[in-house]
Amino acid sequence: MKLPDPNPTVALALAEDIGSGDLTAALIPEQTQAEATVISRESAVLCGIAWFDAVFRQIDPRVSIDWQAADGDRIEPNQLLCTLHGPARALLSGERTALNFLQMLSSTATLARRFADTVAGTGATILDTRKTLPGLRLAQKYAVQCGGCRNHRIGLFDAVLIKENHIMAAGSIGNAIATARRLHPGVTVEVEVENLAELAEALAARPDIVMLDNFDLATMAEAVKITAKQVKLEASGNVNFATVRQIAETGVDYISIGGLTKDVRAVDLSMRFRTL
Repeated sequence: MKLPDPNPTVALALAEDIGSGDLTAALIPEQTQAEATVISRESAVLCGIAWFDAVFRQIDPRVSIDWQAADGDRIEPNQLLCTLHGPARALLSGERTALNFLQMLSSTATLARRFADTVAGTGATILDTRKTLPGLRLAQKYAVQCGGCRNHRIGLFDAVLIKENHIMAAGSIGNAIATARRLHPGVTVEVEVENLAELAEALAARPDIVMLDNFDLATMAEAVKITAKQVKLEASGNVNFATVRQIAETGVDYISIGGLTKDVRAVDLSMRFRTL
């Protein structure tokens, strides 16, 4: 996906933080200029530059930012990421919101990179899910790509994913897939199955992708053999660093991991500040 527009999300974040005005920054004389540097405190994958920049652009366009790293770069402890110059008030008011975006998106990119590296060479692709932080889906899905993984559907509007409750309401796997093809021609149709019998029913209806929900490794490998590349197979459920390589080695095409975007531990970054 292309870089999302950061401005709407940043505007909301600034509104909730600054509100009617930064009372503490007002203690600094308006004419005071300052320099700030952002330093990494740990190894990570950087992501979120556009959101960081947008924070200061919206607060005060006189702030200049010189980046020494780019989205997707691996960064190390004590590495200088960027230097900022501008009105001291603007730098102080934007610090927390800008770092929040950079730390959170770098966290997602870092986790994605670790999973991508873990399955390297297997032929399997790691996918994200819709388990994203509300309002930050496009940002997090961009971060997933910066970390070397791929996006599943963006939302409910760009692909069909038929799950257990959809199947129950439609009457059968075959009926659900046939209806999806009739209503949404040209759209990717994926169906979730919970056992090999449901897999056989799904294959007869010819979806584009079949999601193997919580299959054990032996059954997953059998599903790969039965499918024989008729459709793409996606593994889902109980995926972690202890299991993901073994899952990939069964021969599935995709492995979806909700934790890529819902399990966020902010990357440790620091902004150092001095007046000029």
